[in-house]
Amino acid sequence: MKDLCSCYVDMVNNSTNQSLETETVSKVGDESAAACSMGLVVVPECEISSDGWRAINNVKDITVGEENVEIPWVNEINDETPSHFRYMPQNFVFQDAPVKFSLSSFSHEQSCSSSCIEDCLASAMPFNCAIAVDNGFAYTADGVIKEDFLEARISEARDQRKQVVMFCKECPLERAKKTEILEPCKGHLKRKAIKECWIKCGCTKRCGNRVVQRGIHNKLQVFFTPNGKGWGLRTLEKLPKGAFICEYIGEILTIPELYQRSFEDKLSFPVILDAHWCSEEWLEDDKALCLDGTCYGNIARFLNHRCLDANLIEIPVYVETPDQHYYHLAFFTTRDIEAMEELTWDYGIDFDDDDSLMKPFECLCGSRFCRNMKRSKKTKQIMNRA
Repeated sequence: MKDLCSCYVDMVNNSTNQSLETETVSKVGDESAAACSMGLVVVPECEISSDGWRAINNVKDITVGEENVEIPWVNEINDETPSHFRYMPQNFVFQDAPVKFSLSSFSHEQSCSSSCIEDCLASAMPFNCAIAVDNGFAYTADGVIKEDFLEARISEARDQRKQVVMFCKECPLERAKKTEILEPCKGHLKRKAIKECWIKCGCTKRCGNRVVQRGIHNKLQVFFTPNGKGWGLRTLEKLPKGAFICEYIGEILTIPELYQRSFEDKLSFPVILDAHWCSEEWLEDDKALCLDGTCYGNIARFLNHRCLDANLIEIPVYVETPDQHYYHLAFFTTRDIEAMEELTWDYGIDFDDDDSLMKPFECLCGSRFCRNMKRSKKTKQIMNRA
């Protein structure tokens, strides 16, 4: 047991500045350098019992000190422990994704004016980073999303009549299957994004337009759910509507890389970064990206699915690059949330799609809008109006 446990202890203690011989990855969100690289550490798989894992796992902080706040985990139901994974506070390129961050990639028009000092939100006139809303920034001075912008995003996510679905001429998801006959694109939801200030802007880290990049600051807890959904994430304090919770962290993969993992029957938790796939006539395979939080990730991997009326919504957020192929996927509250309430988001999964990259599961969300249930015609009409 000592040898087995030390295998994981080494995994936790090894700093992420160690590099693979063949895999170089870009560090995200570092104000101290515009372009630096870090490596994913290859760690041998360990067969550790529940008691052994519990003994070496940090119950007080599942993030092992990687976040601004400690996030404990608790299981009051049984002896199960969280599955093994390497905690990361930032996204990392796995291998082929051409994601690079550099000062030269931003033109003067894409950054705030150098005359902006301290806090862009305090300025009487919006700067170039204020592209999320028509008349200013997406955030308020309190650090939450503005009501109008948030309600518009919630409405787009829940009401099909307000959604703009675009179709690729040749969809990267279909090309990656490498079948003889290319199936038509199933469509991608076009979504409005937030643009945050970055290192080239004249403001400081205290700027009100730097919310996602400052990381997690709420009191959260990973817990084992009592309703059969496994592990979940809940808040230990009351949260206001529009508050930032966390972003989805994982390895940055190309779609072909993701399909290769599925061909090898490797379990994956992919999030497709397709908000702007149809903005160009032809999308090259290496620019069709996704995030996989299976082996490397953060607390977002514990967010459970809830159909339609989840209390979190995901919004694309651009920080380090004007390239629309890559963005942060940030979670914000859709309403006021009470302490000890579980946090959920709608995965957007089609339970009738047999080709979905997300492994099929039995939905236990409990929502009256659950898409994984047989419903009467009247109930479906109510769901469409919701």
